Amino acid sequence: MIRKASLLLVGVVMGATAVVTYSQAPFRFTEPASAASADTYNQLNLFGDVFERVRSDYVEEPADSKLIETAINGMLTSLDPHSSYLPPKSFRDMQVQTRGEFGGLGIEVTMEDGLVKVVAPIDDTPAFKAGVQAGDLITHLDGEQVMGLTLNEAVEKMRGLVNTDITITVRREGLNEPTDITITRDVIRIRSVRWNKEEDIGYIRITQFNEQTFDGLETAVDELTAEIGEDNLKGFVLDLRNNPGGLLDQAIAVSDAFLNRGEIVSTRGRNAEETQRYNARNGDLTEGAPVIVLVNGGSASASEIVAGALQDHRRATILGTRSFGKGSVQTIIPLGANGAIRLTTARYYTPSGNSIQAKGIRPDIVSLQELPDELKGRAETKGEAGLRGHLQAEEGDEGSGSQAYVPQDKDKDVQLNLAKALLRGEKTDAAFPPSADSAANTSK
Repeated sequence: MIRKASLLLVGVVMGATAVVTYSQAPFRFTEPASAASADTYNQLNLFGDVFERVRSDYVEEPADSKLIETAINGMLTSLDPHSSYLPPKSFRDMQVQTRGEFGGLGIEVTMEDGLVKVVAPIDDTPAFKAGVQAGDLITHLDGEQVMGLTLNEAVEKMRGLVNTDITITVRREGLNEPTDITITRDVIRIRSVRWNKEEDIGYIRITQFNEQTFDGLETAVDELTAEIGEDNLKGFVLDLRNNPGGLLDQAIAVSDAFLNRGEIVSTRGRNAEETQRYNARNGDLTEGAPVIVLVNGGSASASEIVAGALQDHRRATILGTRSFGKGSVQTIIPLGANGAIRLTTARYYTPSGNSIQAKGIRPDIVSLQELPDELKGRAETKGEAGLRGHLQAEEGDEGSGSQAYVPQDKDKDVQLNLAKALLRGEKTDAAFPPSADSAANTSK
């Protein structure tokens, strides 16, 4: 019923990867670049001159391979926060991670001002249990400064043997001094979909989009429908809060699971002929049951594709706070034995034609969490618009990200409880259920 899109595969992810996912194959191979100008070749000669000068005159003899690798990575990271070079080992690790099981701490990270920034900890991982929070800036790893390392180098240091400890030093808004957090490495098994019955409501949480996600969603819907009973089921809550993204084909499949027809997402590259459109096929897993999607400032990339598609088609009501605003697609381009490059090759657009790059998905119903005293004033994410070197929004004012706090105690989860109250009819809002006449608050 649902097509699992077979793509030229682009991975839609947040930042680089202490935890994140790409599909291993097929990967996209690009056409040869057009001929460079004479000035470009002069600049390449300049690079060659500098390279030779460093090799011959630097105080210690450098490794040629290291110089080349860092030069390539510098070129890519200067483009935007999501493009980078993947050395062979990192490329192999990424392919393993896509399957949903790998070793590490369990955090999604990016680079900001030379430091590693936590986008979100993954549920039930060592980092999550140790108290790492979205927005934390990692300044030291086992006492070694992060400043000066590439993101891939920092990620590599965070990996290690299972049951070994690493102490990360974090700078957190609201705290006067950096804080040391010791984390015991473990095998990170990402169960990307979790679900449970909330009396007469099916609650489904997707923590990221890996190869297991659609299958997990399908199982969740089937089991919850059978457990609650079709006659008693009031609807579903799809929780995408603090979901940093993942695979584009899985975002398409998850969106397709709730839609019978229409465009899900389009991607547009530099050239018009590179435009791709992905459409839903007939068949709604939930058979039209009401759906409320929860998002917040940590919902990014693939999460925003799903939220945007369901919002534009009025299939679901989006509730929470504005999402992260990562509206770009990264293509993995293998380089044979030399690893691969992750290159931003396109922007993606919601069915109504809106780009959410540096803007985010605006919820139909805005709902803020009640923050504990120790988090007041420091539970906000700046989102894509706050990342240095991000792709600019195509039009209009930028501004993305928002509150990214989700209480572990469901009784204190204002957004979840509001969603359940709406599904049960205990509360009302003009945006629920969505209708063709209601104006979706997508970013303009």
